Amino acid sequence: MLLHDLIEQFIEYLSNQKRYSLHTIRNYQIDLRQFSEFVALREARSEGENSDAGIGMIDSLVIRTYLGSLYGRFRRSTIARKLSAVRSFFLFLERKGLTKWNPAADIATPKLEKYMPTYLLVDEVFRLLERPEREKPLGLRDLAILEVLYSCGFRVSELEALTISSIDFDERLVRVIGKGDKERIVPIGRQALQAVRNYLEATQYLRRRNVYISRDEPLFINFRGGALSGRSIGRIIKKYAIESGLTADVSPHSMRHTFATHLLDGGADLRAVQELLGHESLSTTQKYTHVSLDRLMEVYDKAHPRSQ
Repeated sequence: MLLHDLIEQFIEYLSNQKRYSLHTIRNYQIDLRQFSEFVALREARSEGENSDAGIGMIDSLVIRTYLGSLYGRFRRSTIARKLSAVRSFFLFLERKGLTKWNPAADIATPKLEKYMPTYLLVDEVFRLLERPEREKPLGLRDLAILEVLYSCGFRVSELEALTISSIDFDERLVRVIGKGDKERIVPIGRQALQAVRNYLEATQYLRRRNVYISRDEPLFINFRGGALSGRSIGRIIKKYAIESGLTADVSPHSMRHTFATHLLDGGADLRAVQELLGHESLSTTQKYTHVSLDRLMEVYDKAHPRSQ
């Protein structure tokens, strides 16, 4: 069978049986399409014609050559993700009996760069929250986005998928669907909740264009009344970061890192933060302790008379 057709089968399996999120499926599609295009181009060069590649000619050398072509263009973490996609794809084919072995199984994952999450200081967050214009409906929306991100530590895909019914205003809780369609319940701060209330009240006219307001409508909408995309949310965050005199690298994920770091700085239990973030592994959450400890050491070195 052709590689393109097998990739389509795999994507369908991830969607219908594994029930992966749309964001995860989209990443698999992008990574495997890139791999397929590399293999097809390699085949065309060797045979002199441009046609979709078959699965039988792919071995570990082809995959290693593909990975080598990515260095210098992508970060190692991205290359590792692309290798993982190829490895999972061939594992699927092997289990289906469509190939005899997994040529990516023994290829080592690239050694990742030491990753330290970027986060904002408390006063930087407050500066950011001061920027949206409270007199304008979309300014109130932007404030609600910033408040919810900082209050709940959501991924941008999770924020994008929120509906009005996701929030229990009486109990101050938000029901969110995370990676792998796993549901979790996250508390929301009073100021964030009030920001959402103000935003919903100010944008009723936008929602009434659809005749009636349903609680299953997207929580965050654009000026036309449609759902706000994750990309638009990222642009909103970057806009206010620049206006606040912060780095342009501030993103929705920076707000998630900030949420976790400030909780740990305030004495929160690591496992509680793990639950709030929706991390499967505690080791994923532990990177935030390094940020907190580095900051603690910096304060100690500056303040203690015997630190030098």
